[in-house]
Amino acid sequence: MSLHIGDTAPDFTVETQQGPISFHDWAGDAWVFFFSHPADFTPVCTTEMGRTAQLAGEFAARNVKPLGLSTDTAEEHRKWIADVNDTQKTDLQFPIVADKDLKVARLYDMIHPEQSETAAVRSVFIIDPNKKIRLTMTYPMSVGRNFDEILRVIDSLQLGDAKRIATPADWQKGKEVIIPPSISNEEAKGLFPQGWTEHRPYLRTTKVD
Repeated sequence: MSLHIGDTAPDFTVETQQGPISFHDWAGDAWVFFFSHPADFTPVCTTEMGRTAQLAGEFAARNVKPLGLSTDTAEEHRKWIADVNDTQKTDLQFPIVADKDLKVARLYDMIHPEQSETAAVRSVFIIDPNKKIRLTMTYPMSVGRNFDEILRVIDSLQLGDAKRIATPADWQKGKEVIIPPSISNEEAKGLFPQGWTEHRPYLRTTKVD
């Protein structure tokens, strides 16, 4: 199944190391950072699980729930988490989907046969409270994710929803944003009373709180 930005994230019921969850019910009114891993007890995955746990406060501040996935059992997850906590100096509290039968991995197109028939690639889905997929990223098995970028994207999406703006290349929180061309200058006066800089008729930048 090929999923696209704007699609409704497929629902599923599955075991985790914390017990069964029904994805949509578990997500509730939060955003979700859903990310997959090739397998438990692998080095890159261990660092990524640890980094997600270390950033628990950052995700919570953004109303984001992390949800991991690995193609192993819940019991194996529990054993692996002890290693994650020990080697990464953290306390992993979020659920990890137990996907031994690859049901969820196939549902979300996480199995890329040229990489592996049985292990998920490093997929990222950012899903909003309406259960819509807002971003997808796919990394090869050998490359760990950039968590600064994941938080940056979430900040951009949430600010865009709140203020009807877009963000430029390499945008960071607090920097200038873009007024989309779909917003006329007349409408922009009400939305952005602080004013803006018009570099071109289609390129207007401003600051928002």
